Amino acid sequence: MSGRKAQAARNDELIREAARAVFTADPGAPISAVAEQAGVGISALYRRYKNKEELLQRLADEGMDRYLEQVNAALADERDAWTAFADFMRRCLDIGAGSLTMRLAGSFPVTEEMSRKGQEIHAATQRLLERTREAGALRPGVEVGDISVLLEHLHTIRIGDDERMNRLQHRYLTMIMDGLHTVEGEELPGPPPSWQELRGRYDD
Repeated sequence: MSGRKAQAARNDELIREAARAVFTADPGAPISAVAEQAGVGISALYRRYKNKEELLQRLADEGMDRYLEQVNAALADERDAWTAFADFMRRCLDIGAGSLTMRLAGSFPVTEEMSRKGQEIHAATQRLLERTREAGALRPGVEVGDISVLLEHLHTIRIGDDERMNRLQHRYLTMIMDGLHTVEGEELPGPPPSWQELRGRYDD
């Protein structure tokens, strides 16, 4: 790329990194806070994204891609089913998969492509859970919606600096994983969130 194009690409990456941090902490933050966090002028941001909605849409779509990559990697993992599933959960936590997409639900228009991708994610996660359950390693009754909500809640832990926050998130993930692995546990109360319930959160 030319020098100007390379600078534009660097600015775009800075903007998206800053936006993930800003909007994860406060979905209602103004777009100017993103420019300030990224260290770029507001005009540079508006040259790439015409408004906050478009930026949120890009971040959510990117988050879906990151999650889909991880669930497909878990399905291709030939180790024992529980190890593959547990590592998948840890990777999702580390990359923030699902955190921003859910946190921003209802604040941007959902495209047909995003809806299709969401269905693909749901189906792939369902296959992963079925494989883990068939291996006798997953608590009965755990469904796709449960995984989405659990990851979302883990990402709401905002204590200390980034390193401390990550350690706490993994601390509570470990406790949750013990619960998911308890195949003789009592029946879970109520049904899990359905696809329609999860999808409905994105409607304005």
